[in-house]
Amino acid sequence: MWALLLQWYRRRFSDPQAIALLIILVAAFGILFFFSGLLAPLLVAMVLAYLLEWPTVRLERMGCSRTVATALVLTVFAGILLLMVLVVAPVAWQQGINLTRDMPNMLNKLYHFAAGLPRRFPALVDAGIIDIIVENLRSRLTGLGDSVVKYSLASLVGLLTLAIYLILVPLMVFFLLKDKQHFLNAVRRVLPRNRGLAGQVWSEMNQQITNYIRGKVLEMVVVGVATWIGFAVLGLNYALLLAVLVGFSVLIPYIGAMVVTVPVICVGLFQWGAGGDFWTMLVVYLIIQALDGNLLVPVLFSEAVNLHPLVIILSVVIFGGLWGFWGVFFAIPLATLVKAVVHAWPDTLLLDDE
Repeated sequence: MWALLLQWYRRRFSDPQAIALLIILVAAFGILFFFSGLLAPLLVAMVLAYLLEWPTVRLERMGCSRTVATALVLTVFAGILLLMVLVVAPVAWQQGINLTRDMPNMLNKLYHFAAGLPRRFPALVDAGIIDIIVENLRSRLTGLGDSVVKYSLASLVGLLTLAIYLILVPLMVFFLLKDKQHFLNAVRRVLPRNRGLAGQVWSEMNQQITNYIRGKVLEMVVVGVATWIGFAVLGLNYALLLAVLVGFSVLIPYIGAMVVTVPVICVGLFQWGAGGDFWTMLVVYLIIQALDGNLLVPVLFSEAVNLHPLVIILSVVIFGGLWGFWGVFFAIPLATLVKAVVHAWPDTLLLDDE
């Protein structure tokens, strides 16, 4: 047994570059695992820096200095965010309040619909079970309302933290973009010298992370806008709020689409019942989801779609459990990193055969 373990160790860890890669990965994992809360502003800034690197480089190639290009890109990006906050956020917030107020009516309508099921299908549905389910839903909705109030009061405490982030994050993004090469050189001086294998993995992952962040933001915008247009044309209530939810649902592959479908169906049934308008809305929604999954995602994430769906779901569960939102957001790049490391890891037995 020990001989087999020793043979495996010599095959996999006799290369100094493999040891350097292992040290870098363990150190990065430890830092993110133990200090993810403290590093949250830096993570946000790094994501935004990856997102804004492309227009910054284009302006730099047009003759602008790195500082001027960074300032221009950040100004335009801040203007877009401010426009969204002033235009989209108030409407979505008001629709969310209206939806909360309509929940009791939706529950009553659901109860009247469910109460008729035992008469229509006496052999399949028991009236007592329907009453238990509805009462359970009512109690949960009541508890949900109390939780929202408590969360709103608790969130007031976090306003100071949010204000600090609103100052720190833009400054971090500015310096990460402006002094990108300086920071990369500083990191290289800290890393081990035998890092050829780590550099190979990093070069591949750096490009994939860049494409992933840009593609994910573009996918959110395209899916959200397409959903809003479809729902608005059909006259669905809370169209903007539901479109925002659908747009954010693409952050969680597969799971997000299934979860956000529930409120879409519930709102459609409450507004129209199981009539022709509801089925038209559902068909439009499913068409948007199908185009996203079969056309938009393969175009934007040509490398990521090579991962098996089960691998993606497991990555969301595992990395989401480790790092919360950021684990979910970077689940696909992290899974791709694991795949790249496994493929690039040296095997002395194979090298000797060659």
